[in-house]
Amino acid sequence: MDEPLTFETTFDSPAGLCERLSPRVRRIVAGNGGPMTFTGTCTYLVGTSDIAVIDPGPEDPAHLETIRAAIGDARISAILVTHTHRDHSPGARPLARATGAPIIGCGPHRPARPLDTGEANRMEGAGDREHRPERELGDGESVSGEGWTLEAVATPGHTANHLAFALPEEKALFSGDHVMAWSTSFVGPPDGDMAAYMRSLEKLRARDDAIYWPGHGGPVREPARFVRALIAHRRQREAMILARIAAGDHTIVQIVANVYPGLAPALIGAASLNVLAHIEDLVARGLVHAQGAVGLEGSYRPA
Repeated sequence: MDEPLTFETTFDSPAGLCERLSPRVRRIVAGNGGPMTFTGTCTYLVGTSDIAVIDPGPEDPAHLETIRAAIGDARISAILVTHTHRDHSPGARPLARATGAPIIGCGPHRPARPLDTGEANRMEGAGDREHRPERELGDGESVSGEGWTLEAVATPGHTANHLAFALPEEKALFSGDHVMAWSTSFVGPPDGDMAAYMRSLEKLRARDDAIYWPGHGGPVREPARFVRALIAHRRQREAMILARIAAGDHTIVQIVANVYPGLAPALIGAASLNVLAHIEDLVARGLVHAQGAVGLEGSYRPA
């Protein structure tokens, strides 16, 4: 039987507060809460005298000043970025200029696939296209400081360049936006890819991390169980989309209306892209037939 997926939407860490989470880890929440960011982006400080900053967040002077105040006289040895959405990576550049610390981690922003002829990129404004790390980490590569090691775990899907960072000293994983306790991850083409996302979930399922510290919201405290439930949830969503197409819903507008009844208008665009990500995967696997191009305006039939 599939495990139920339950979300933790109670998160009372206010923006601007530096909170200790473990002997090596502190968290500061940026003041950029919203429908896609929950209460704000979580910036993590790893280490004591020699510090790694993970996801400095948006280019927000108040948030950057909070980071610098929390670090005090300690040295920032690395600024790590999980992925290049504007709520995670732009703050890395002013922090690097102010401290001289190198930007390390994910590579420049890139789509998961090329745009089709005439297709508009609905994710154009979300990507930070100025991000250029001093050192790009490949899967399994690491950076270390006094008392800590951070190992890159390639987890494409939410974005093509998404990385998580494992902290083996605490069996912890900084999971970025790939796995979060408050919500499922958004996967929106052409920047996101559902098949890659599912492979990345399977990759995490094979690990033995004890806790996840995600890019938004509180920790995932039972990662193995939660990831299994996430995989089951995505497969259930896929089955619902297949059932709606079989029932005669041939457009994404129709599918979204029936799969996400009562959805807030502000989230319809994101839900439509999520459905498109599933449909792209289903078409590639031969389970759905597209009449014409695969896209938000496409028409779909059972294969």
